[in-house]
Amino acid sequence: MARSSKSGPSQRALSVGEKVRHALTEVLQRGEIRDPLLENAVISVSEVRMASDLKLATAYVTVLGQTDTEPYVAALNQNARFIRGRLTPALKQMKYMPEVRFRADTSFDNFARIDALLKSPE
Repeated sequence: MARSSKSGPSQRALSVGEKVRHALTEVLQRGEIRDPLLENAVISVSEVRMASDLKLATAYVTVLGQTDTEPYVAALNQNARFIRGRLTPALKQMKYMPEVRFRADTSFDNFARIDALLKSPE
């Protein structure tokens, strides 16, 4: 049965994305990354989207207490190979270890903007 190109990610991609999100959260909580910018930052991984072949993971992150997350995202991307190595024990059941890319999560800003529009009297 052929899948429609308009449908969302497969159940497998969603499941693997959630496992990668949990593993990323653990790595970031342990504080193993030796980057002065990231050492004291509280980073939340809100979502991980997997490519269809499960070889690429895009992690959407927010930094609590910071409005400008771009320096943190750049630091995470610079340390992506190290983080990928730290993910290996938690994801050893996977055939290929996914390459991790980090992006700033703007969904909370969008939610706040929509909420403000809904609460406005107009």
